[in-house]
Amino acid sequence: MEITINHLTKNYRKKTALQDVSLTIPAGMYGLLGRNGAGKTSLMRILATLSTQTSGDISISNVPIKNTKKIRELVGYLPQDFSMYPGMTVYEAMNYLGLLSEIRNPERKQRISELLEKVNLQDNWNTKIKALSGGMKRRLGIAQALLHNPQVLIVDEPTAGLDPEERIRFRNLLCEFAENRIVLLSTHIVEDIESTCQNVAVLNKGKLIFQGSTENLIRQADGKVYSIEVPKMLGERVKEKYTILSLQTGVSILQCRILSEIAPEEVHLVENATLEDGYMQLLRMQEGVLK
Repeated sequence: MEITINHLTKNYRKKTALQDVSLTIPAGMYGLLGRNGAGKTSLMRILATLSTQTSGDISISNVPIKNTKKIRELVGYLPQDFSMYPGMTVYEAMNYLGLLSEIRNPERKQRISELLEKVNLQDNWNTKIKALSGGMKRRLGIAQALLHNPQVLIVDEPTAGLDPEERIRFRNLLCEFAENRIVLLSTHIVEDIESTCQNVAVLNKGKLIFQGSTENLIRQADGKVYSIEVPKMLGERVKEKYTILSLQTGVSILQCRILSEIAPEEVHLVENATLEDGYMQLLRMQEGVLK
């Protein structure tokens, strides 16, 4: 099972959202990274058959994307802005979506019960959508995406706005579902991908600039991440001179983690780069930043 994308282009009038993207997504957890506006949502909406490509070919498990009915049977989708009728209860919403998916009783009721337990909403059958917290709505979103037992799950910024405990629970749920299936996780929260995915693709301004293992993306920053301490008064100068990865403020000093092609004076090389370091270095290379 895999998603195959060949020379995909998507134009919106005068704007090109995706430009000649070719990508193969295998079974398991697969990460999609990129800034806001990089083309991630455009790609996912095309894969979910909610939008059509301008040119290029796509197949999911050897089914052409133009076979909309079959693709929708294969794919579950959780958009970033998932919402349901606020006056419905959790069960009513799930039952309504199950009817739309032509899932028959009693299978539908059993499936709803199993999924609500998986996403820890088993005690909220009769809770109205408008009374759910942000985290609970995201969990309901994943339950509805899994309702018809899809072979591919596409999730857009699923942990945005969740507290740390909710994020961990959500990531674990996605990893559990990814066994023998494809889960495409799109986010700008690098930690979510680092903790769940072995493979990742990076989009920048509609172009695919990296595809491969997370280990190879981390290697982009090997030997280029440094730790430096400077007086607070020199903080702005450091920001102008280097790409800052993180800052920790002390009483009179700044502890800075920086990216640099050349080792600055009086610094410590950071031995273990992170996925975020590699991602930032990749973007710097795309923009020709060599400081």
